[in-house]
Parts: sequence; structure tokens; C-alpha cells
Amino acid sequence: MENKINRITAAVLSAAVIAALVLTTVRAAGGKAADELDAVSFPRPSLSSVVNGEFGRDLGEYFAEHFAGRDMWLGMKAHLEAGVGESIVNGIYISDQRLVDTHTSLRRVELTNADPVNSFASEYDGAVYFVAVPTSAGVYGSTLPEHLANNHEKQQIDRFYEELGSRVRKIDAYNILKPISDNYIYCRSDSKWTSYGAYCVYKTVIQKLVFQPIAYDKYSIRHVFSDYRGDLYDRTRYMKCPDDVLDIYDYSSGAEVLSCLKYDNDGSYHAASVYDLEAAGNGDKYDLYLGKDAPLMKIRTSVSNSRKLLVIKDSFADCFIPFLLQHYSEIAIVSPEYMEGRLKDHIDPDKYEQTLFLFGIDSLSQKGILDLLY
Repeated sequence: MENKINRITAAVLSAAVIAALVLTTVRAAGGKAADELDAVSFPRPSLSSVVNGEFGRDLGEYFAEHFAGRDMWLGMKAHLEAGVGESIVNGIYISDQRLVDTHTSLRRVELTNADPVNSFASEYDGAVYFVAVPTSAGVYGSTLPEHLANNHEKQQIDRFYEELGSRVRKIDAYNILKPISDNYIYCRSDSKWTSYGAYCVYKTVIQKLVFQPIAYDKYSIRHVFSDYRGDLYDRTRYMKCPDDVLDIYDYSSGAEVLSCLKYDNDGSYHAASVYDLEAAGNGDKYDLYLGKDAPLMKIRTSVSNSRKLLVIKDSFADCFIPFLLQHYSEIAIVSPEYMEGRLKDHIDPDKYEQTLFLFGIDSLSQKGILDLLY
């Protein structure tokens, strides 16, 4: 009787796996990604890729990302492992309070070479500032198990800052965020910070840029989305962690945005929005901040001081930049990850009297992330 039950169970599981594989293949043939994931496209075989094994690896990666019912299987795996005391799922530390990416905790990640920034600063007529933002693992290290506690992020940032030359002014975001870690400064289901976390760093940054920050009580705060689930949730599908809230900070008596343009690598451009409700409603809700990624974005405001700022950034700056709008007549925003060629092929930095670099250290661990400055 027991053998019969085992055979039936094996047959049902095998049928389920085969059905999922067939469905995944059909979706691939139809050009549709299972669960609407587009991170990995279906690989195209060639003689060389088949011979050297590259096609097989790419095909395995595709099926792993697009496997039919992937969300359901991930969620089941996360909840089952959490139920038996396993706290790490797909490299994410899970708890009922937040999800934390542990890859910087489990291995010492070296940050990128600072030489491109130094070269930029040596040729630039204006003032250069750099903000390296720690991960939530670094800020919330005391809440993690001892073997995961990330105590070296501060040292990583300090070493990177030591490599920056005297022409670059370093701003210590770590020591701003660490003492206020009891506040809602990082998303619970995403690797990025919240608008409040960005605001806390803005207060110091804008003073270094020789302006007075807008007081917190001068803003009216709109909770645009209260059900946001970010990239860490996507990697675990762990449902018990609370949703995140995406806020807009309105300063009604301040300057207005006169124009907002996004530029593609070919020089073409189109109108955009600082807060893009349409993009957020049709895709990733975090696109609320600046909308879909673009190599270059220019914002003009009604501020009458003729001050211009160049921002070179990763996604940590997306909810940070709106706080800067009350201080500059024009802000140009460069995203190296999406820009082709060299910086000067797209914009003349010397038209901007200040340049602010703002990157999370995850981005700074990617070799070549700043190479476009050459």
C-alpha cells in the first residue's frame, strides 16, 4: 500500500513538473515571460554557444527565471524554510519585519576604482561632492544574526573615500543613517531607502552644497502607494513582511518645475515628469520617482538663482532628487548604467557649477560603473 502511494505521489509530482516545463516552453515560444519577468531573454543558439556550453547555461538561467508558477514555488519555498527556522532564502534574510540582502554581509565586496572620479574632478571647473549610501544590511546589522551582521560597510566606504582626491568632498551618509535606524529609512521589501531616509541625508548634503534645507514640517506628505513590494520580495515572494509605502513630499510654497526632459543615447528626447504616476501605475511602482530609467534627464525650475547642478547617480538618487529642486534653476541627471559612450558625448559638465555623485555601495561594487567619466 505504501509503495502504491509513493508511486502515485511521484507520478503526480512528475506530471506537475512536466506540465510546468511545457507551459514555460510554450510561453517562451510565444514571446511571453512567465510571471511577466523580463530579466532574462530567451537565448538564441549558435554553433559556438552550443559547443562551448554557453547556450546550455543561458537556457538553464532562462528557465529558472521564467519557470511557470515561479512566484508560487518561490513563496512556498520561503515560507517552508522560514517555518523550519531557515532565515536565508535566495540570499535574502527574511523576518516578519523586513527583508535584507545579505550578499555584502556574506562576502567582502570591493568597491570600484575611484580613479575616474578623481580624473573628472581634476578636469572640472566646479565643486565635486560624493555620497556613498550603505545598504540596509549595513544600517540594520544589529538586527541580523551575528554571522550575518554587516560590520564592514563603513570600512568599505572609508577606504573608497580615502582613494578620492582632495578635490572631491566626501559626505558621510553612513553616520547619518546608522543612528536613526529605528526609523523607517529603508524599504522593508526593497533594497532602496525610503523618501524619509533620503530626506535625512538631503539635510546634510544640501548644507554641504551651501544651501539651507527645507524643514520637515514644511512638507505635506502624500502616501501615494501603501502596497509596494520591491526587488527583495520579488526574489523571495515572502508574504509576511509588511508592504512598503511610497511617499511624495510636497512643498506648496516653493518653486515649480517648468520643464522635465529625458534624453536617449541618440540625442532624442521627450517630456517626462519628476513624479510619474502613469509609469508607476503601469509597471514598477518605484518608477513613481523620475519614471522609467534614462541615460540623461534635465529639469528646469522656477528658482531664480541661476544655479545649476549635475547629478551622477544610481537608483538611490531617484527619490532624493526631488528634494534638490527647491535650490537650483536647473538639474541634469546622469545614469551611467544606461548611458553609452563617454559623459562628454552627452553633456558638458562645465556648464554646471557643482556635481554631486550619489551611489549605493552595491552599485559601487560593480567594476566599471564610473568608467564613462573618462
